[in-house]
Amino acid sequence: MRSTQVAALLAFALAALLPMLPGVPAYWLTLGSLIGLSAMVALGIVVLTGVAGVVSFGQAMFVGFGAYTTAILTTRYGWPPLATLPVAVLLTGLLAWGIGAITLRLKGHYLPVATIAWNISFFYLTGGLDAFGRFDGISGIPPITIAGLSFAGGASFYLLTLAILALMVVATANLLDSRAGRAIRALRGGVLAAESFGIDTGRARILAFVYAAVLAAISGWLYAHFQRAINPTPFSVTVSIDYLLMAVAGGVGQIGGALVGAGLVTLVRDKLQDVLPALLGTAGNFESIVFGFALILILQFAPEGLWPHLRRWVGRRPEAPAGSPVAAAPSPPPAGAPAGAPAPLLSVVHLRKTFGGLVAVDDLTFRVGAGEIVGLIGPNGAGKSTSFNLITGMLPANGGSIGFRGEELRGWPARRIAPLGLARTFQHVKLVDGMSVLDNVAIGAHLHGRAGPVAGALRLDRAEEARLFARARAALARVGLPGAGDTVAGELPLGQQRLVEIARALALEPALLLLDEPAAGLRHAEKQALAGLLRAVRASGVGVLLVEHDMDFVMELTDRLVVMNFGAELAQGRPAEIQANPAVVEAYLGSAA
Repeated sequence: MRSTQVAALLAFALAALLPMLPGVPAYWLTLGSLIGLSAMVALGIVVLTGVAGVVSFGQAMFVGFGAYTTAILTTRYGWPPLATLPVAVLLTGLLAWGIGAITLRLKGHYLPVATIAWNISFFYLTGGLDAFGRFDGISGIPPITIAGLSFAGGASFYLLTLAILALMVVATANLLDSRAGRAIRALRGGVLAAESFGIDTGRARILAFVYAAVLAAISGWLYAHFQRAINPTPFSVTVSIDYLLMAVAGGVGQIGGALVGAGLVTLVRDKLQDVLPALLGTAGNFESIVFGFALILILQFAPEGLWPHLRRWVGRRPEAPAGSPVAAAPSPPPAGAPAGAPAPLLSVVHLRKTFGGLVAVDDLTFRVGAGEIVGLIGPNGAGKSTSFNLITGMLPANGGSIGFRGEELRGWPARRIAPLGLARTFQHVKLVDGMSVLDNVAIGAHLHGRAGPVAGALRLDRAEEARLFARARAALARVGLPGAGDTVAGELPLGQQRLVEIARALALEPALLLLDEPAAGLRHAEKQALAGLLRAVRASGVGVLLVEHDMDFVMELTDRLVVMNFGAELAQGRPAEIQANPAVVEAYLGSAA
């Protein structure tokens, strides 16, 4: 994130020289101001859509919240413009929180459709009520004045817009590079994975929603004092689509994409409004047709937007995550009970799960002690991964009991279970593809931090971040990947991605570690190293529940085995006893065992 900030600040410094050029047309400064105002909204869309994965067609509504708040307070109640900014931000944040609490519960296409509905409602509300001036709007809005200096337009307003946009870029980069930002970014790797490490994904989505709304409101506040008059038209669904187009065209997953997209769309639209009527011999909104075709072409040939291509064109090197390297060293002792503790760490009793008429887990009972490795084996479809999901709160059980460290877990959500010291990996790897390996592992250490989004945006969390990244690096060193931290997670081979998942689980410093096929995709030497790691984990007092199909790996490593077949327990015992059990041999191991 640091190089992004440096590049953005350099671009802002160059843009600030525009008013100083001799003979620069005033219209260029107006276009520059409009680009800056649009970039603020597009920047919020980068966080909301590109990072959090929430598609919104209603951002112009939040621009309107900020614009109408300051317009009403300044023209009717005589407030100074600067005093209305915190009111606009606070009011928009509260309204966005309420709208998000309702809307973000929707799934699939219902969510973006709901944002369209909100925006349409706002458009006709402001156009139909006298309080908002109906479709005539509100005029006579005073210019912004700070310390006696008026920012009525031209170079002064352009520089003010540029300065506020620069602050937004830095704050957004800081936020995404923080603990709260990783929680938002973790949504792209799957809600289940994020929840399993204690992240409240609902709160993370609302945070992204409110943050994007606040940036839009500040843009609206500036817009009202720039135009000196407002009406509902600039806050319609059509304008919301334009904002989304800017983010997509520039690169919806990148901060730089918001700046590039806002500049490109604003400038091209301005030129098309002059050129197309002259070419076609008639007036009309033909630029909308051109932008529709352009959006299709971008989605077809550059789905990531233009910004990633610009970065490759200038030969940009990968960014290094924050923090300084630490020497490879074992992690501190985990939170598990001492080895040999008499009480079981995990106690599963008569566990049952049905999906309609299908019984996936039927009357399963077993225990895992501290400092013990227990294997859960059986044929494909036996119910092993389902049992993992029941224990970790990913699925609700229909019956039975799940006891862990003296607590009954049945009915608990995953994010409530994780703080007790239970961590897991997944049968199908669930990493955030666009994030670095180090950032992915740091998600596992999420519960060891407390800094919120404000501290992250203002970069007041650096000491805590250093501690979290130290945990992440130590976990990577434990799984044999000390030098992979800067690599993008999706660029690693599957076997190493599984090791990253194990490192992420270890970063939680669990008392119980649930591993779902951790050796799949590993070579022989890597499996031997993994076995050594798990023995060291066991020696530190951590319990391990292991699902694995490599029987040589399982038999040499585990203390006890639980065999499942058709959702039910088939046998339990030590590896030698299981290998000699005729029922297990017939159902799973085969005669070669």
